[in-house]
Amino acid sequence: MASTTIQVLRETRDHLAELAKERGVSIGQLVEALAAEQPTAAQRAARLAADREVVRRMMGVDIRDEEFEQAPDVLANIYKIAAEKVRADRGTAA
Repeated sequence: MASTTIQVLRETRDHLAELAKERGVSIGQLVEALAAEQPTAAQRAARLAADREVVRRMMGVDIRDEEFEQAPDVLANIYKIAAEKVRADRGTAA
């Protein structure tokens, strides 16, 4: 894999060097680890979409993204939404 350089303030470099030394790694390895721990917005969105699909598949209920987003208590609202959809499919009232 090709490597490159980045420019940072000397104080930042020294801080990173100390952190790397404490962890027994190089500055490059430290930066790679930090980058791996911080997903991009696109990666977070993809993970959220995948997680929502798992919930849909596991519950057997089609929950729209808007319904997920309206849920302050996600798990409780997922159960509520799923129960409402199941009752509606069965034609029973709440």
